[in-house]
Amino acid sequence: MNGVLVAGIGNIFLGDDGFGVEVARQLADAGLPPSVRVADYGISGLHLAYELLDGYDTAILVDAAPRGGEPGTVYVIEPGDDAPDGPLDAHGMQPDVVLGLLRRLGGDTRRVLVVGCEPADVAERIGLSPRVAAAVPRAVELITELVEKGGARWSSARC
Repeated sequence: MNGVLVAGIGNIFLGDDGFGVEVARQLADAGLPPSVRVADYGISGLHLAYELLDGYDTAILVDAAPRGGEPGTVYVIEPGDDAPDGPLDAHGMQPDVVLGLLRRLGGDTRRVLVVGCEPADVAERIGLSPRVAAAVPRAVELITELVEKGGARWSSARC
């Protein structure tokens, strides 16, 4: 296995859906250990699934995560093993779709965490809403802590 992959995902043309992309951009300069790969996957679920085939101890997917909370709320979610078995959209970036595609390709990742942020607005526009933009530094800090602690157990936590 190969350390940690931090994958920023989302569509920068849909407002707050660009959260993961912005977090990945800021993490690129955060001085993380060499065993941590940070990358922006945008909306390419197929590319991310193939990257995960390289075998990572932990994958941290960073994305907008509508869960009904206040906009700007940052969540750490540990997805279950309930990815869909039906047809998959290779361009879809929902974590369950990417993980389902990864399993279909014969791959696995020991541990997957999703660091998500409750979006305020995913309308067609470029740029994060103020509350989601304010959550980016917290997500960067949280991911840095997760990497330093080796992905210590977090489950459906609100931060």
